Amino acid sequence: MTLLTTFKALGPIDVANIRRDSLLRWMALVPFFFAFLFRYVVPWVRDGILERTGFDLAPYYILIVGYGFIIGVPAVFGTVIGFLLLDEKDDQTLTALQVTPITMTSYITYRVFVPILISIGLVLVAYPLAGLVPLPASQIFWLSVLSAPMAPILALFLATFAKNKVQGFAFMKGSGSVLISPLAAFFFTGAWTWIFAIIPTFWAQKLLWVLDSGKGDPWVILVLGLVAQGIILWLLLMRFNRVVRQ
Repeated sequence: MTLLTTFKALGPIDVANIRRDSLLRWMALVPFFFAFLFRYVVPWVRDGILERTGFDLAPYYILIVGYGFIIGVPAVFGTVIGFLLLDEKDDQTLTALQVTPITMTSYITYRVFVPILISIGLVLVAYPLAGLVPLPASQIFWLSVLSAPMAPILALFLATFAKNKVQGFAFMKGSGSVLISPLAAFFFTGAWTWIFAIIPTFWAQKLLWVLDSGKGDPWVILVLGLVAQGIILWLLLMRFNRVVRQ
């Protein structure tokens, strides 16, 4: 069964599940909420702080954008897909799937590539709407490509390590501090910035800083980041396969 056929079979089910769950519906709107917040509220807050304290928030806009879009968008949709997977585990849907025309390979491919494509599309739309750290469209595209694998990585992490949605919420909260920790690398120089390279969200952050500053080779960061996240994704896929077949 092709990916397109799998999408036609599973897509409407996912949409119905998201529409039925108020939390998942809200999470789907988060990127646009961030875009509105960053475009209108953050500059207003910056002006107020600058006027009262003399501290200028503008040099740190890049951290705000990194948190909201480069980490936030794939994390939100990774969580949505992760919770859908946990629901399917609880309902024994994954077990029943093994006797349907949809192969496990097609199913996993769908679960990996759909959140990647959604994340890329939303970053491409929402990032320019925010207007905080303007970049050419081509650079935003590559940023979205490098940040997007975090969505299936988080989804598979939740699906393979959490036993249910309650545990999934706990894992999501616990992983949040880890995923945003690479933002601290902004304040380091030299080799110290690379201590965060083991965390998947580091690479897209690094690419954003390189593109904004013009210092460094963005293509090296892009390739290394895709390889690093690809390895993590492959390991999670292997574990997910074992969990499903148990």
